[in-house]
Amino acid sequence: MFDYTTDIPIYALATARAPSALAVTRTSGKNSITLLSKAFSSPGRLIAAADKSLLHGYLRDDDGSDIDEVVLAVYREGSGYTGEEAVEISTHGSLAVIDRLSRRLEELGFRPASKGEFTFRAFMHGRMDLTQAEAVEEIVNSKCESAQERALGRLEGRLRGRLESIRASLLDILASIEVQLDYAEDEILEDWVFPDGEISSICAELRRLVESYSASRIQRDGAKVVLAGPANAGKSSLFNHLVKEERAIVSPVAGTTRDYIEAWIDLSGLPVHLYDTAGLRESGDEVEGEGMRRSRALMEDADLVVYLTDPDNPDVPADLDTDRTLVVFSKSDIEHRATSLSFSSVTGEGIGELVNAIRQRIGSVLLPGDDMVIDSRRQKEGLERCLACLEAARSNRGQSADIMALFFQGALEELALLTGEVTNEELLDTLFSKFCLGK
Repeated sequence: MFDYTTDIPIYALATARAPSALAVTRTSGKNSITLLSKAFSSPGRLIAAADKSLLHGYLRDDDGSDIDEVVLAVYREGSGYTGEEAVEISTHGSLAVIDRLSRRLEELGFRPASKGEFTFRAFMHGRMDLTQAEAVEEIVNSKCESAQERALGRLEGRLRGRLESIRASLLDILASIEVQLDYAEDEILEDWVFPDGEISSICAELRRLVESYSASRIQRDGAKVVLAGPANAGKSSLFNHLVKEERAIVSPVAGTTRDYIEAWIDLSGLPVHLYDTAGLRESGDEVEGEGMRRSRALMEDADLVVYLTDPDNPDVPADLDTDRTLVVFSKSDIEHRATSLSFSSVTGEGIGELVNAIRQRIGSVLLPGDDMVIDSRRQKEGLERCLACLEAARSNRGQSADIMALFFQGALEELALLTGEVTNEELLDTLFSKFCLGK
């Protein structure tokens, strides 16, 4: 990404490359308006166009032939998405039109944008910090309304505001320490006192943000729910009931499922990545053994394991994590257990209660919709490092002022890395290369 100069204007298709009613191509950079006017049917109108105005006309090829009828959205420097002069071009969604327009833009002096380059330029021009830039991609990839709403809150600057508040508090503390360093000991009226209450409050806020990552990940990626249990316990039948189609093969023959199958489902508004796994039993079959190995690996990584067991053989493995396991008895049409969750693959009896139980167990880690959460591993790790600096300061509160200052400087540097006030080329390249073209 970093082999370009911001003096060169860029372009990219912002909508899907597929036949459609409309296609939108973005341009951005110095002299974008003047360059595009050379291909517009009314060049004078485009050059004189007001900021955030729309113009109707035609874009023309070098030989004067019309490429397409267009609507141009004009943004003067400082007002558009990137903060640069920009024009967004709406055309018909013909692939032929898109290809002709791309060739014409390159003839005019635009170059194809790299992934995430528009958002990168917005960051470079101060239109957003790194937490807001990450929120752009989080909105694009959100799988449910709550995830989209929370990402939008981060794009609007809610997380940025929270971090700025923490930063201001830490700056005040650091300033009070530096007073001790700037004056002779006999000139200071009173000794510096470690602000235990304020640090405890900041640490609690940082810890809550770190812990919110798990909730946000589930909203973003879906909860990983694994159906496990002994062979022929009814896992595939339950899988089919939950996905509401015959996806898994159901057979009275034990060991039918030899590898896992998966599906996305909406469990009453909760995104779930559901897995049906190979039955757990003693077997000398090499292929079935590999399937069971994969089943156990999925169980270890699951947000919730729904462990189905036959009421005639109710043993549950002792090594199961009870905090992440929901035990369900199958074949409830034959033997119903009033005090336990049960499910019948024949009648579907108990499916409603089971869905509610799954939602309740997973929902216990989700936060209310208006709470601040983070959705980036980079942010989580940065907050953890900031928290570690403050915890170290608290553990060393009896040290000299110059030592204490180092702990708080470290915490402030971590916050600066989170927002992008301090950064490096490798970080930016990694972050923005994950974006789609046109963003």
